Amino acid sequence: MRFQLRKCVKCKKYTLKTKCVECKDDTVSVHPAKFSPDDKYIRYRLAERYNNS
Repeated sequence: MRFQLRKCVKCKKYTLKTKCVECKDDTVSVHPAKFSPDDKYIRYRLAERYNNS
């Protein structure tokens, strides 16, 4: 994808840029990673997801 929606972690604003227009902080992608049924690292990703919550 050429343009992906991004979100500022600090001020919770959505943008297409890598830096937030409001607070100049870095933004993160809001799209989930691609899923593969033969993913070797699914165990680690799930463990990290549920241990951090």
